[in-house]
This record gives sequence, C-alpha cells and structure tokens, in this order.
Amino acid sequence: MHSVDLNCDCGEGFGAYQMGNDEAMLEIVTSVSVACGFHAGDPEIMAHVFAAAKARRIAIGAHPGFPDLWGFGRRRLPFTTGEIERLLAYQIGAAQALCLYAGARLGYVKVHGALSNMAAEDAAIATAVARAVKVTGRDLWFLAPAGTELETAGLKQGLAVACEIYADRAYTDSGQLAERSRPGAVLHDTAEAAARALVMVSEGAIIAASGKRLAARIDSICVHGDTPDAAVMAKAVRARLQDAGIVLAPFAPV
Repeated sequence: MHSVDLNCDCGEGFGAYQMGNDEAMLEIVTSVSVACGFHAGDPEIMAHVFAAAKARRIAIGAHPGFPDLWGFGRRRLPFTTGEIERLLAYQIGAAQALCLYAGARLGYVKVHGALSNMAAEDAAIATAVARAVKVTGRDLWFLAPAGTELETAGLKQGLAVACEIYADRAYTDSGQLAERSRPGAVLHDTAEAAARALVMVSEGAIIAASGKRLAARIDSICVHGDTPDAAVMAKAVRARLQDAGIVLAPFAPV
C-alpha cells in the first residue's frame, strides 16, 4: 500500500498578527513546517505550534528563510552562501531549542520562500543550505522540492532526504515553481488541486502547467497554510488520496 506525507507551512503569524488557520491545518496534515522568526513566527507561536503538533502526533519541521518580515520571505535577497549557512543554522537552532521547551522533537528542515526557490535552481546555494542542515542536526531529515538542486545537494551531503510537491502551486516545464506574479501560479480550485495531487503521486511525476510530466520521487505533498481556504484544500487533498487507497503518514520521526 502506497503512503505519502501531507505537510503545510504553519506558525506564520507574528505577535498579535495571525496568518492562516494553524489549528484547522493541524487537524488535517501529518507534518508541519514551522516558521522560525525570520520571515514570520516568534517564540510564542513556535512553542504553541510545537506543543499542539506533539499532542496530535504530527512530525515537526523547522521552516527557515530570509530575514524578511516585510516581504514574508518571498523577496530574493543578496546574501552570500556563507551568510545563508549561518542564517539557517541560527533558525534551526531556535527551532530545536523551542521544541525541547515544548517537550517535542524536531524531525526535519524545509527551507522557505525565495531562499528555497533560489536554492532549487542554484547548486552553490543549495549546497550551503544542505551544509547548514547537516551541521545543526545530523538526525534531521531534509525536505526538498522534488527534482531540484536542493534534492541533489541534500543527497550529496549525506542527509536523509524526502522530496515534496505542491498541491497548490503551478510548475514550469523545467520542474520549478512558477513565479507567484504569473497568472495561475497559485491554485485556488480545491477539486483541481486534489485531483492533480493524486495524479502526481500515482504517476510519480511533477505535472507542469503545460501538461508535461517530469519523473520525480514524491514523499510529501505541501499545501500552503497562508492561502485562503487552505484548510478546505488540505482536507480535499487528504480525502482524495485516502479514497484512492493511499495512506497518509509522516516521513520524519514524531
């Protein structure tokens, strides 16, 4: 019986400001990638989400990104590869500490936003990311976009790599995520997203907006927690997979 993980990006509020419906998403997903305070999140939110995830037996991931609260980590910033390593080490360390505080276990790392997109295309940036994961937690899994430089770099660094696809994002013919500024880059039709996710998992392939298939290893499916009706979409994806006999289970230790 085939199994796959369903993850979401979570904990992306800041102070009094809420982003997404964390409580609803935690009832649906099997893994949660939690913002580490640089693009979003703060110690209060992190500790709360870690404790809530532990109570639900959900795998917990650190979701580090650029120090860009203003742009939600979605702006490409000109840091050196050395600076990127240290920015990630800092955030992963914070996640590890607050997991311990919450009595939970940090299981994996998934890079956020523009930094992830840059590393997916650039081998040097991807290597910096993978090195940061390697030195901060040798037992951590690395969740990488399927078929990208991040997957390759993680394997080269000897990391336990899981590969993900996005249910709510369009792909280019090269297998990269379409820029958010492009029409149709973010999918909002829950039925379409759920059906597409099932086909990708069943075929073991990324499906580009053009219909092109690119063979890929798929261990996890992501639904962004900050999009409108994210919980509705995540529930639809989960139901569609389970109806097809696919088991939902985390890839990382809980």
